[in-house]
Amino acid sequence: MTEQVLACIDGSGHAAGVCDWAGWAAQRLNAPLTLIHILDKAPEPVQGDLSGSIGLGSQEQLLAELAELDARRGKLAREQGRLMLEAAKGRVSENGAANVDTLQRHGALVDNLVELEPHTRLLVLGRHGEASASAHAHLGSHVEQVIRAMHRPILVTLGEFHAPRKIMLAFDGSATTCKGVEMLAASPLFKGLELHLVLAGADTDDNRTQLEWARQLLEQADISATTAIVPGDAGKALISYQQEHDIHLIIMGAYGHSRIRQWLVGSTTTAMLRDSQTPLLILR
Repeated sequence: MTEQVLACIDGSGHAAGVCDWAGWAAQRLNAPLTLIHILDKAPEPVQGDLSGSIGLGSQEQLLAELAELDARRGKLAREQGRLMLEAAKGRVSENGAANVDTLQRHGALVDNLVELEPHTRLLVLGRHGEASASAHAHLGSHVEQVIRAMHRPILVTLGEFHAPRKIMLAFDGSATTCKGVEMLAASPLFKGLELHLVLAGADTDDNRTQLEWARQLLEQADISATTAIVPGDAGKALISYQQEHDIHLIIMGAYGHSRIRQWLVGSTTTAMLRDSQTPLLILR
């Protein structure tokens, strides 16, 4: 099976942005696009002894009615998902994407995505899911869970789609971001876009050397990049640079510290996911 762009579609107001970003990426990568809608497993009806509350002989009838109601809800949810997928496919097809497929599955979001990971080149999902009413709501736990579980690039979208012209790689010299530089050099996804390589930290010889290595590697692939070292807290410094230079997409590595250290001192990745007002491409 050919590696695909996989986009998670739900009933939130952010689904349109997911569609548009996924369609844009699929066209740039010349890759097939699969739009997926995942239905959580519905809880089983409670089957306790209700006879003392509702009268003898009524329990079986009530349970039968609950089961019938649950079946109707499940059927309605499946139909709603099917209609959302049809609308999403129509949207991306009208915008020029070819080879678009749809998929509806049941179960946990993370489990389904991990199962599809071997055939996934890029995963696209919204920063907020169906339960979030506002684009400025707190970061949904599902995003962090997916990032921790997956080992593919994950594009986390936010708000309406605007084709990016300026992108920024948050470079820290780690193995993940060095791999990210190599990915940028080899991938057609960002060809022709204005690229900024930004390192948050001290202006040292070592940091300048690492940035120069990245710049030269990109130059060999005919990609020119602006380099910068910004002092201060990494999350705040990177967001400040993004706003100052009107960056449309940020690329960064995921979770450089251990889980215990993140719990104690936080994570730049988590802070960026929470505070950035621009989409992020998370590398693993």
